[in-house]
Amino acid sequence: MIERPTTRRMVAVDQGRVRLHTLLAGPEDGPLAVLLHGFPDTSHGWRRQVPALVEAGWRVAVPDQRGYAASDKPPGIDAYRLERLARDVVDLAGALGRRRFAVVGHDWGGIVAWALALGHPDRVERAVILNAPHPATLLPYSLRHPGQLARSWYVLAFQLPGVPERMFRAGDFRLARRALLATSRPGTVTADDLRRYREAWAQPGAVTAMLNWYRALRRRAPLPQDRVRVPTLVLWGDRDAFLQPGLADAALERCDDGRLVRFADLGHWLHQEDPARINPPLLHFLDAAGQSLDRIGASDAAIF
Repeated sequence: MIERPTTRRMVAVDQGRVRLHTLLAGPEDGPLAVLLHGFPDTSHGWRRQVPALVEAGWRVAVPDQRGYAASDKPPGIDAYRLERLARDVVDLAGALGRRRFAVVGHDWGGIVAWALALGHPDRVERAVILNAPHPATLLPYSLRHPGQLARSWYVLAFQLPGVPERMFRAGDFRLARRALLATSRPGTVTADDLRRYREAWAQPGAVTAMLNWYRALRRRAPLPQDRVRVPTLVLWGDRDAFLQPGLADAALERCDDGRLVRFADLGHWLHQEDPARINPPLLHFLDAAGQSLDRIGASDAAIF
């Protein structure tokens, strides 16, 4: 649980059509960092980073992204195309009165962070990516490395209608709970964490919405470019059960100003497994962004 004073707001994005349940913490005049969770995580996944960022003077926004937890769950696959997910973050920052911001993303949240850096470089000051492939590299890399293709089997399985939903819900979300426990260090995910995740997954429409992120992959618009010009830090746990370490190198090759920090003994949930080692390089990298970000002053005009 995040142990710092926080507020929770429903923030309107996508021209008011979608509301994101967002946790806000830190000084209102601090530089803004937006933290983006992945699948099947929620904003709760950043519980071990928010206190450190707040202590360093950051204004932190942690949304449950569209389709997750208490955020809105628009119907249809097209509602979860990557360009829309990225636009949500731009709208969120705008609703908070900020033009430029730093973004930190893990897993699917990292893919959204890549899309922001590629499609909205005028809005993103710096990007930190945790175990998430550059969206232009995953398919070519997988075709060259059959081992990665085997690890990505679930992406194809999620394309089926209906069946993945039934499997995900079966046994009180048994498979999802086991996956979190089996792919992280012992003790990383507690019984209380699992309770919170089950509550989020049980929200009406949540499971289909979460799976629609994967189903929308083949419908995404072409990337505006594949070179990342925004300063980028990639933090990578090499013991990832889903993504091979080579994807980190492939991503770094697409960055004009990128750096990579590897953790040989950490896995996919590295920021939850060992925050004492993850937080210092994250904060050090963001520090330069915090010194240069504009501070417009928060506006509540689009916050409900």
